[in-house]
Amino acid sequence: MKTDLDATPQIPEEILQRVEARGISRRDFIKFCTATTAALALPITMLPQVARAVEDKRPPVIWVEYQSCSGDSEAFLRANQPTAAEIILDLLSIEYADVIMAAAGHQAEKSKHDAMEKYKGQYILIVEGSIPTGADGGYCTIGGQSAVEDCKKLVQNAAATIAVGSCATFGGIPAAAPNPTNAKSVSEIVPGAAIVNLPGCPVNAANLTATIVHFLTFGKLPAVDRLGRPKFAYGKRIHDNCERRSHFDAGQYAESFGDPGHRQGHCLYKLGCKGPETFHNCPTVRYNEGVSWPIMAGHGCIGCSEPGFWDTMSPFYRRLPKVPGFGIEDTADKIGIGLAAATAVAFGIHGVASCFRKGDAMEEDKVVKED
Repeated sequence: MKTDLDATPQIPEEILQRVEARGISRRDFIKFCTATTAALALPITMLPQVARAVEDKRPPVIWVEYQSCSGDSEAFLRANQPTAAEIILDLLSIEYADVIMAAAGHQAEKSKHDAMEKYKGQYILIVEGSIPTGADGGYCTIGGQSAVEDCKKLVQNAAATIAVGSCATFGGIPAAAPNPTNAKSVSEIVPGAAIVNLPGCPVNAANLTATIVHFLTFGKLPAVDRLGRPKFAYGKRIHDNCERRSHFDAGQYAESFGDPGHRQGHCLYKLGCKGPETFHNCPTVRYNEGVSWPIMAGHGCIGCSEPGFWDTMSPFYRRLPKVPGFGIEDTADKIGIGLAAATAVAFGIHGVASCFRKGDAMEEDKVVKED
């Protein structure tokens, strides 16, 4: 009798042997390829093609930082399945990266320039941090050249550019009011270029890895939304997949940090959670080797994957206003009471049924009182 496991396409043995020769166990490699295929929302039949692309191609990568805290680099270095060392040494050819390279000063800049010329039109550029344009670019210079010119040149010669973290994608904290350095995103500096945005503070290393694997497999960047974010990672609201969603539907909220509702895992909407208007796959991919994420740990989402989050989402502990097209304020106040069945439709059949049940009960009470 055949099982679903038997129908799963197998990674060719020669690929697994070459992977093992590099010191990566075939079990870890299969887990990585399977997880990445799932993350990209690809059919399982694509597994051998993904494995071949990952094993066969070591794309040259140039990773630069401008106005950043290096949080995205640190998140990448702490990646697992496979570990950062395996990614760096076996899956990618890191030609330049500020955080991990031994060279410094003129030697480092020469490495970057040489890599750009040698792999022109072939390398993957990863940009971390916003680009300051104020003072004629004087707020950030590298080797005597402004970050603006450095970024433009690198993007224009890259096969693809991945902006990682909220600063590179949307300007982040440096671009928050009053934006003293006139910080801008990579897309603003080089409009029209092949750029994919991976916002988050920091970026989730799993999303970065999946984006690179997609490029290796198909020779192009993944499909993106209107903000340049890959749909596989930013296609749904955090609220859609949140493990506290059932409490929201039941009208169960934490009123303050540490209260009984908070300790029991109730919805954090009243504590300022921005999940209902934030698009990211945090609930399914999570952080810290997939162990947890902010809402699971008891803190509301601050909307860091949305443009201008530092200005638009703060104060972070203030309750969300009415979100256009979502009706969350009315629903959060009235769900479970039965006063707005039409609004409850936006949150599923369960909410509607609940409203009808309560409405029937209220009608019965009314009849009894009249009698």
